[in-house]
Order: sequence, then C-alpha cells, then structure tokens
Amino acid sequence: MTQRPRIVFLCVHNAGRSQMAAAWATRLGGDGVEVYSGGSDPAAAVHPVVLDAMREVGIDLTDRVPARWTDTVVAEADVVVTMGCGDACPVFPGVRYVDWQLPDPAGQPIERVRPIRDDLRGRVAALLADLGVVVRVP
Repeated sequence: MTQRPRIVFLCVHNAGRSQMAAAWATRLGGDGVEVYSGGSDPAAAVHPVVLDAMREVGIDLTDRVPARWTDTVVAEADVVVTMGCGDACPVFPGVRYVDWQLPDPAGQPIERVRPIRDDLRGRVAALLADLGVVVRVP
C-alpha cells in the first residue's frame, strides 16, 4: 500500500452512493487518504436528494460533477469500493476490491436517502480504520 492509501469509489452514474462515500472519506480521512470516485455511465449531475442529504450533515457537494473513472486511477488504487456497477466495474490484479450492497438513492425521498448516507459513513470509517488512517470526527 502507498503511504497515503488511495481509495476509489465506483457506481454506475457517480451521482449518489460513490459521491457520498467519497465525501465521507475526504471528511473523515483528511490528508491521510487519497479519494477518487467515478461511474461507468456518469449522470449529468449529482442527484438533488443526495445534495440535500449531505448538506444536512455539513457536506456541500454542489461543486461535484459525475465523471467516468479512468483505468489508471483504478489500477493504482489500494482499495476499490464498488456499489452496484456489476460487470461494468474494471478489475485489475493486485488491487483490493470491496463490494458494498446499498440501495440506489436515485429517485428516493430524503427519508430513504438518510439511512444510506449514514450507512456509508459507518462503512467508510471502518474502511479507513482498517487501512490505518486516523478517522477524524467531524
């Protein structure tokens, strides 16, 4: 593993789960981790309900733009976390993969997105701790 672990969060549209997970990793891991996210078929924008849910916990995602992952970033990752992208997610030898089964927040009311957001926070905190990253408490 690199000095600062590199985590890549992948989903289909890079507009919900992967954006929330990347934001949590950045918030909780700070300078102790490199964080990337991407999608196999990026949406035009982050889901509005995701923006609202993250804003509730003090994280502003309004400047985030869904993007396609690059093979270089994924191949150089220490951990790739996939969330619903199935066979579309790239697989490279020597990279650790974790698949998180979570509901897609697209089209969901905020009452259903909050538990996804909170679940992601816990999963990200556990992953960071597993990687030896000091988890900051916001």
